[in-house]
Amino acid sequence: MTADDGAWMRRALDLARLGWGQTAPNPMVGAVIVRDGTIVGEGYHARYGGDHAEVAALHAAGERARGSTAYVTLEPCAHTGQTPPCADALIAAGVRRVVMSTRDPNPIAGGGLERLRAAGVETAIGVERDAARELNASFFNAQHTGRPWVTLKLATSLDGAVADAARTPGFLTGDGARREVHRLRAGSDAIAVGIGTALADDPQLTVRDWPRPRVAPARVVFDRTARLPLDSRLARTAREIPVIVVAANPEPGRAARLTAAGVVVVEAPGLEDGLRLLRSRGLESLLLEGGPQLAGAFLAASAVDRLIIFQAPVVLGRGSLPAFGFAPPAAVPGARRLPVVERQTFGDDLMTVYTLSDP
Repeated sequence: MTADDGAWMRRALDLARLGWGQTAPNPMVGAVIVRDGTIVGEGYHARYGGDHAEVAALHAAGERARGSTAYVTLEPCAHTGQTPPCADALIAAGVRRVVMSTRDPNPIAGGGLERLRAAGVETAIGVERDAARELNASFFNAQHTGRPWVTLKLATSLDGAVADAARTPGFLTGDGARREVHRLRAGSDAIAVGIGTALADDPQLTVRDWPRPRVAPARVVFDRTARLPLDSRLARTAREIPVIVVAANPEPGRAARLTAAGVVVVEAPGLEDGLRLLRSRGLESLLLEGGPQLAGAFLAASAVDRLIIFQAPVVLGRGSLPAFGFAPPAAVPGARRLPVVERQTFGDDLMTVYTLSDP
């Protein structure tokens, strides 16, 4: 592998990101076709059911693909699904070498590496592997765990609070940070809050300040006794965009009324059970936007994979509501240091993404 391999693969990853919110349950994939040091074709998986990245890039390259090197962010598929095998398309086009970031963990789609090698195509694997797996973390997670990939998002002050002493409604962060939250929503299968947030804020939990995803994220409320009001914005729109109430001990009458309104009420004795039920409904990724109590419960259950903090340049001071007031305690000498995946600024607000598990 060469330094150029990394540069071309980073371009392929940039292309893959253009499929954000449009490819699920398939992963986002990008491909670049290079011949004599020049890009002759590139493409990405733009929408579920459409051409895969390799096919789009080969169409762009045409005859120039013969003798080229293809850079693909995921092992080319070796099965016929909604489209024919991409490995076969690369072979038929006369591609000389295929560089891929990572194997496809799906046992049905995988096997492209072996098919390429059997046809005499030179292969290399592992270029920008971590970035490729991070981009499709929920897809990789779905192959080996029984719960969704969980991202906990919190907006905090400099002193780590999510609300002031009077619990005054309003936004801590600015427009840029809030638009990024809507981008995160667009790339998630579901958005979740606790019943406390649902009662206090009456949220919509929809994607509004970003291009509409192919499938609108489901709205999830962790609501022990099914207290979600029938006149809430969530319940009133449940027939338009799914709303799922996860309840440990739902009051039968409330549950029946919510069900009649189109809300799906699932009974789960514990958080882990609730997450398994959500996964069984096809939800591979969950963006958690609840308050400190729900955040603490997820952290205590080791059910958070990514933690995203949007920090606003304000101090809320005495009596404010701490973001981690319900998290499990830790002593300074043994406190876990969370690796940073990404840092980015949106105006005066700082977004930091921390990792708690590997995809």
